[in-house]
Amino acid sequence: MPDLTGRRIWLVGIGGAGLSAYGLLARAWGAEVGGWDRQETPYLEAVRAAGIEVRISPEPETPDGFELFRSSAFPGVAARGRGELLAELVSLRPAMVVAGAHGKTTTAAMIAFALREAGRDPSWIVGGEVPQLGANAGAGEGWLVVEGDESDRSLELLRPEIAVVTNVDLDHHATFASRADVEELFRRWLANVPQVVRGWELEPVELELAVPGEHNRRNAAAALAALELLEVDRAEAERELVRFEGVRRRFQRVGEAGGVVVYDDYAHNPAKVAAAIATAGELARGGRVLVLFQPHLFSRTRHLARELASALELADLACVTEIYPAREAPVAGVSGKLIVNALAARRGGASVGWAPRLEDGARFVARRARSGDVVLTAGAGDVDRAAPLVLEGLA
Repeated sequence: MPDLTGRRIWLVGIGGAGLSAYGLLARAWGAEVGGWDRQETPYLEAVRAAGIEVRISPEPETPDGFELFRSSAFPGVAARGRGELLAELVSLRPAMVVAGAHGKTTTAAMIAFALREAGRDPSWIVGGEVPQLGANAGAGEGWLVVEGDESDRSLELLRPEIAVVTNVDLDHHATFASRADVEELFRRWLANVPQVVRGWELEPVELELAVPGEHNRRNAAAALAALELLEVDRAEAERELVRFEGVRRRFQRVGEAGGVVVYDDYAHNPAKVAAAIATAGELARGGRVLVLFQPHLFSRTRHLARELASALELADLACVTEIYPAREAPVAGVSGKLIVNALAARRGGASVGWAPRLEDGARFVARRARSGDVVLTAGAGDVDRAAPLVLEGLA
């Protein structure tokens, strides 16, 4: 196992899905790790349990004597980017990096889970909560499975032995000028990777997975191809994959009330929203699909309002909230109302709702749902807060 003993690493934005995982692995490999964040997050429970110091305060804290790394959410802090730390971790072990616009978290989690259950003792870094793995990072003696992210171009720093690319799409408009720009980044990166799995070249698996949807059958196909490169017997790999129960906020069943089932999903771009609604439609079995959607980022909403409206049109009823800004400052004239207007223009206003506050959006869909329907809350912000409110309204 790699030895980082003597290293002192401080993470600015340690509460995020990425840096929390990097910190857990660095700590397991012997480094002294600490970090700061502006607010509490679910990931910090595992971070503190690993003996990592966490400071919560309004402004970034960067103590002396540490190597500083920062999340992309805090570009103004004088520290090295998160990608540099991940690149070092990847360099220390035989590694597989899973990337792509859609499905990379689930696919990486599928691979890590199957490897662990098959007795291969992997290490992993996954950008989401995976209940069956216990944490978003783990340190074993086998291969390191990593979720890579193109959003800030740091993906290009990673030098794994195997790359899995689920798909390529334009999802980060503040970073890339066009889809061709994204494709060029992947072309340069993959030129340095010995073995590559390209998910779009594979047929969806025909297995009875525990996770629903065509998109997950495609994710599983990429995971199977990757596991075959690691010489895992296909029958054994399939046996473990069908037991995989998913990642938190990836079409997660939250509950049921009044005959209405409520799911929550991280979907935040047109392709993901369309896939989540299609999956909800498969499960509705004659009932309707009602969606509460929270847009994510001003840049994404400005560029993709019409495309998001087109995806939401697949639902029987859609309610849109105000934008979750994340790392971006407000942009004049850009709000969730852009999506509402585009959707109303496509289908009329009867099945479209505008509720800037999540609480109001939850009430809107709960009042209109009836037995047999499926309600889906979707977005990459804090829209998961709304799912329990919907259930309360239904009850």
